[in-house]
Amino acid sequence: MSAPTRVGAVVLTMGNRPDELRALLESVAQQTGEAIEVVVVGNGSPLPELNVPGLAVRTVELPENVGIPAGRNVGIEAFGPGGRDVDVLLFLDDDGLLPNRDTAQLCREAFAADPELGIISFRIADPDTGVTQRRHVPRLRASDPMRSSRVTTFLGGANAARTRVFADVGGLPDEFFYAHEETDLAWRALDAGWMIDYRSDMVLHHPTTAPSRHAVYHRMVARNRVWLARRNLPAPLVPVYVGVWLLLTLARRPSLPALRAWFGGFREGWTTPCGPRRPMKWRTVWRLTRLGRPPVI
Repeated sequence: MSAPTRVGAVVLTMGNRPDELRALLESVAQQTGEAIEVVVVGNGSPLPELNVPGLAVRTVELPENVGIPAGRNVGIEAFGPGGRDVDVLLFLDDDGLLPNRDTAQLCREAFAADPELGIISFRIADPDTGVTQRRHVPRLRASDPMRSSRVTTFLGGANAARTRVFADVGGLPDEFFYAHEETDLAWRALDAGWMIDYRSDMVLHHPTTAPSRHAVYHRMVARNRVWLARRNLPAPLVPVYVGVWLLLTLARRPSLPALRAWFGGFREGWTTPCGPRRPMKWRTVWRLTRLGRPPVI
């Protein structure tokens, strides 16, 4: 008889949503199956008391905001190097909530049934309307959020990952701070032979918001898009990928201040270090293309 799948959870917070954080932790405590141990990382902020009945919660308080990927990496390492003390980690936004009690169990079953499955992206739905925004469906054909499928990336604050993925390819890219860190990890995981699923039946409730609410959004999106290409793509595809996104950005006609921030980030992406370069294999390019998202868009 195989050992039960050990599941942990990482929650990153800046300490400004204590009520939402407690509601999330309570929803984790209500998951069926084996108990889930949670690590809450305070990203540059102190944490309140987090005594949730039926839930083991550990806390890590960072002295400064190190960004989303680095903060989540701290949470991974809290479960041992590469998260090795558990088999699966849930990554959950601090203002999210698991409305269904069987989400963790569905994750256990999915990973047990498919040894090639490395990451599962949950469906994000607004708690009041039930609507899933197109940008929260991690594929180009996003019109039907209720259709589950293989995908080429995932949602950072609503996913489950097999910890063997981190052992194989490392964690999220600390350098990115915010934006596109999930795609960087996804491309490395796919290059190592892992697969990624989007599952519409695994739901995280999260209020509808715009990513541009973050002051650094336009700059980080542009800089990290260039870094993503420089780090991961075969050399001939780097200018193609970056050029396509330049044209798409101009076609969306952002405001002048947003465009200035974007071009500032774009310039920064070419002129600053982006971390190690490990171009994916051409067979991975073909795999991404067969999955519906060639790495030029």
